[in-house]
Amino acid sequence: MDNAAQQLQQPTFQTLVKKFLYRQLYPNSEISFAEALKNFYLEIDDKIHIRNSAVATFRAPSDICGIYGMRREHIRATSSWRGGPARYDCVLVNLDQDLEGARAFEIARVYLFFSFRHQNKTYPCALIQWYSYVGTQPDEDTGLWKVELDTEDDGNPCLAVIHLEAIFRAVHLMPAYHTVTAEFINKTITMHSSLDTFNLFYVNRFVDHHLFANLS
Repeated sequence: MDNAAQQLQQPTFQTLVKKFLYRQLYPNSEISFAEALKNFYLEIDDKIHIRNSAVATFRAPSDICGIYGMRREHIRATSSWRGGPARYDCVLVNLDQDLEGARAFEIARVYLFFSFRHQNKTYPCALIQWYSYVGTQPDEDTGLWKVELDTEDDGNPCLAVIHLEAIFRAVHLMPAYHTVTAEFINKTITMHSSLDTFNLFYVNRFVDHHLFANLS
């Protein structure tokens, strides 16, 4: 676990994994995570297995391609994709099934797919960074929701470890440019670096029929 944290350059990685495990083992516990560290065995003794991508399979009845609307897509989280630049895709995280439309999902960017075993059970996980919705309604001009990078009180990125089953599918974020300023967009920015360059994004629901239906 310590070696993984050093390689990822994420000193909080071990704590995030333990916090995830605590919520998996005791979902209804009223004991705080800080107290749980003192009273529960949350150490991960086995090796962590890292993956560079995951496959999301889902039914999209509005899309006639495939068998009965079944679709699958690769979600990447790797420092080099096919010998090129790093690729860390964004995803929809389904945390509240009682809501409808875009607010039924949280937006996150995946930095690592991994799995570990605890008490003879395998937990497939993802290390993600959260985005927060801007405002309570979609943008008036575009009809798209805006999101921004979520940070802690100290300014560090808001990271978490979530179960792989919480990921619904990939999502496309488009940079929101500040048209009120006279600044030009740097020509060196590419699709590989835009998520690291901008802080404000539109959630693009026009990628396909399935995404349009779920984010409308």
